[in-house]
Amino acid sequence: MTMKNSNWVTTVWSFADSCKPQMALSVACAIISVAGGMLPYVGVYQLIHLFMIEDVHLYDIIWWAGVCLGGYGVKVVFHAISTTLAHRSAYQILESMRVRIARKLMRAPLGTVQNQSVGKLKNVMIDRVETIELPLAHLIPEGTSNLLLPLGVFAYLLYIDWRMALAALATLPIAAVSFAFLMKSFNQQYASYMESSNRVNSVIVEYVEGIEVIKTFGRSSSSYEKFERAVQTFKDYTLNWFRHTWKLMSFSNAVLPSTLLGAVPVGMYLYQTGTLGPSELAICLILSLGIVGPLTHFNLFVNNAKAIEYAIKEVNEYLQLEELEDAAEQVDFEHYGITITDVSFSYSAPRQDADPGSRVLHSIDLSVPEGSFTALVGPSGSGKSTIAKLIARFWDATDGEIALGGVPLKRIPLEQLANSISHVSQDQFLFDCSLMDNIRLGSPKATDEEVIAAAKAACCDEFIMQLEHGYCSLAGEVGGRLSGGEKQRVAIARAMLKDAPIVILDEATAFADPENEEKLQQSIAALTKGKTLIVIAHRLSTIRHADQIIVLNAGHIEAAGSHNELLQSCKLYRRMWDAHIGAKAWAASGSAKEEQAYG
Repeated sequence: MTMKNSNWVTTVWSFADSCKPQMALSVACAIISVAGGMLPYVGVYQLIHLFMIEDVHLYDIIWWAGVCLGGYGVKVVFHAISTTLAHRSAYQILESMRVRIARKLMRAPLGTVQNQSVGKLKNVMIDRVETIELPLAHLIPEGTSNLLLPLGVFAYLLYIDWRMALAALATLPIAAVSFAFLMKSFNQQYASYMESSNRVNSVIVEYVEGIEVIKTFGRSSSSYEKFERAVQTFKDYTLNWFRHTWKLMSFSNAVLPSTLLGAVPVGMYLYQTGTLGPSELAICLILSLGIVGPLTHFNLFVNNAKAIEYAIKEVNEYLQLEELEDAAEQVDFEHYGITITDVSFSYSAPRQDADPGSRVLHSIDLSVPEGSFTALVGPSGSGKSTIAKLIARFWDATDGEIALGGVPLKRIPLEQLANSISHVSQDQFLFDCSLMDNIRLGSPKATDEEVIAAAKAACCDEFIMQLEHGYCSLAGEVGGRLSGGEKQRVAIARAMLKDAPIVILDEATAFADPENEEKLQQSIAALTKGKTLIVIAHRLSTIRHADQIIVLNAGHIEAAGSHNELLQSCKLYRRMWDAHIGAKAWAASGSAKEEQAYG
């Protein structure tokens, strides 16, 4: 269902599939509540009438008092039921929104999802969606009563005397004109308010997240000035908006409830002319006051509607993300070799209109035989990680085709493709659960013994066993209780446990310490034996024994071959190797001097 051009009411309704009967029952209860709320007016009128005609009997008083009490009881009980159902419906709608956003993120290109701001994602899925609950939960019962109750009171006034009904609404046109002036620029002002609010929120998040850097470089004063300026600007804008509207707002709120301004003089005139009896006059004045309450909620309703509208607008930004095409039928692979044919890629441009200047890959042709070890090297920004992510189908190629086992990636179901590839990057995410469960994500059905075996192979067992609770130790939020190298080794253990036929290591050993790097390389070599292995590395010594090394530069393949062949034929690779050897020699020299200094 596309919601690009639908209004917020239609969009909210689209999330209510599971609770539409509940919402309908809530509306029905709200209507019954309004009907119950009308009974006290009828009862009061009858009691006034009895006293006016001086024909009062105890039975009649008890009866009509009971009608008033019963009507009020019906109003309270059914309003409570309606509110309860409305709150349940609201939370189900919120759940539906969050689930649908999560499903969309699962089906969208992974690269596109990773490029989304985590802060914005959290803001929309948690905060923005949550702002819908309160107005939505009260919109059904209170919106229904605030609409139907004035209509019911007005109809009752018409029944008694149509002139009194019109007199009770005498101030409504004046208030309506005043509100019309307020609403003239409301949409634009509210949009500016939300923009200003988002800006100050971004500055606050930036300040909090960057406070370590701010303090490290002694920029507390200048950074705080930016923070303070953003908060001050938001405050000034908000107060300025209020100053421009408070006069009209106060006037409207004062005039709208003043129904007696019309009802009293007209009622007295009709009473003096004998066309309206005293009991009718009394109840008409009471009824004119009964219109006031619901009408005064108009401004609150407008603000709530706008809050929902803007929340839905931001939710729709994620619901409109383009999904990856998913094949339905499983594929039987004859082999697990990878072929890349004339592939070009641009992060932002559409397929047909891709500007060659905006592409990060240009006409890449590459064959990765099954069971081979292929390394991708090159300067930063040359396209190494992009190729790896295209193979894992984080995105679809802008042009050309990538095939696994001779089958184009688009013909392979996404789940089957994910099960066929283990992708380990240098930035690994660990969940705040036990290390045992973090590793077991690679194979949810794996036994504890299999998890521990993978951990030992990835050189994790030693540091894990030093923790207080061993494998039951929590990794912390985003793996915060572990070092960068430890997180990488846990991620590699997870990939080993998955035992996928294709393994992609994107700088996976970047944080490995010198003592464990060699062991880690040996473990990877042993456990990826017979698998199709693709490694992206800046440490060229780790890929010297690769079957083929692909040298990338500015999105092009500059050269391909073995380590020795490239040293002879590729100037770029030779410069990279010399720089790598020089860096290792410098590091070794520094370590020797340090050992000598500390003896």
